[in-house]
Amino acid sequence: MQGEKISIREKIGYGMGDAGCNIIFGSIMLFLSFFYTDIYGLSPALVGVLMLSVRVVDAVTDVIMGAIADRTQTRWGRFRPWLLWMAAPYAVMSVLMFTTPDWSYNAKVVYAFVTYFTMSLAYTAIGVPYCSLGSVITNDPNRLAP
Repeated sequence: MQGEKISIREKIGYGMGDAGCNIIFGSIMLFLSFFYTDIYGLSPALVGVLMLSVRVVDAVTDVIMGAIADRTQTRWGRFRPWLLWMAAPYAVMSVLMFTTPDWSYNAKVVYAFVTYFTMSLAYTAIGVPYCSLGSVITNDPNRLAP
């Protein structure tokens, strides 16, 4: 297979996977502040603290996930298993994050922190290995050329 270019089908398939993940994540980032404040009823200051704290934790978990994914050894490779294992949890957490239980304010705050943090971890567990796939698709850099 050396010297053979990656097919358009493979390139489109790789791009579609990343597009799907980013459509969900982009929607979350665009709509989440509005949802938490105007629909769920949390204070804007609290939502700001929530988003900042999860992003700070995310800076650490991304590095850890990179190390874990790089050390993963399965018959499917290093990165593909993470896409398979984490697709369902990512989808479930994306839905739970926009579920609005009718609880007390403090319980809503805890629920928002837990679901947003867990969704962020699920995104990290998919996003970091997916971004790493590009470097291992081929050992021949000329194979990627159009």
